[in-house]
Amino acid sequence: MAEWQITDVQKALKGADYPASGEELARVAEDNGGDSELVEKLRGIDEASGPDDVMRAFKGQLTN
Repeated sequence: MAEWQITDVQKALKGADYPASGEELARVAEDNGGDSELVEKLRGIDEASGPDDVMRAFKGQLTN
């Protein structure tokens, strides 16, 4: 299981508009240079109403 730093996820999602589907978040992350594993993890999210939903989806996979 991959682990990401919280700041990496935040940087990858900079400029994201919510609510957003996982596919929309993945596109934002790709455009912001997010790594491929992070992009794939985002694709697995059904819908996020905001950044807190994304962080919940990454529970146990984030480091400070």
